[in-house]
Amino acid sequence: MSAKRVALLVVSVAVLVSSAFTQVNELSVTVGKTFVSTQTILNDSGSVNPNIHFGSEESVDFNYSRLLKSWSIFGLYGEVPVAVYPRMDLNTGSNVIPKDIGALFLAPSARLNLFSGQRLTPWVSVGGGYARFREASKLNFFGNNPGPTGTNTGVVQFGTGFDVWPWERWGVRMEARDFYSGVPDLNVSTGRSRQHNYYVGIGVIHRF
Repeated sequence: MSAKRVALLVVSVAVLVSSAFTQVNELSVTVGKTFVSTQTILNDSGSVNPNIHFGSEESVDFNYSRLLKSWSIFGLYGEVPVAVYPRMDLNTGSNVIPKDIGALFLAPSARLNLFSGQRLTPWVSVGGGYARFREASKLNFFGNNPGPTGTNTGVVQFGTGFDVWPWERWGVRMEARDFYSGVPDLNVSTGRSRQHNYYVGIGVIHRF
């Protein structure tokens, strides 16, 4: 074999090996909606509607993940999902609650992929971390919010979804996550100390 062919073979193998070892990171961004179930204000006899309805608002989820270990058809990833909904309207007959809220969820997690590295890979995820709620400075109908405009709490994250890879480095992600957090301060009691924030979204994923 000529020196030129040997050199070409060495370069080709080096590129393949390098590619195999470097494509262990993933970045994704998905866009969707967050849903929070209706809550009822306790001991509220002065409102026409004592129920608090949470608007299903546009949300975004950013995610960085890294392959930690693979065996057979499974791949174990460490991931950091960061989900945000900037504004969620609150609709009720009471004027003592903020007009809207916003939220940020940061939940380092472990993700298990099935058929890891294949064209279609379903996955499940679980983890926990930090949540921050923003309460509006204005009340539902009129007036200033006398309560806090920022609430910190812990969050537990459960997720599932699947990734489709039409190309080697670029794919499509569809995901659903439950950010099970504490509650924002709404100036009323609903008898709850935690709430489900269900996020559903679709977007792109990049492998590198």
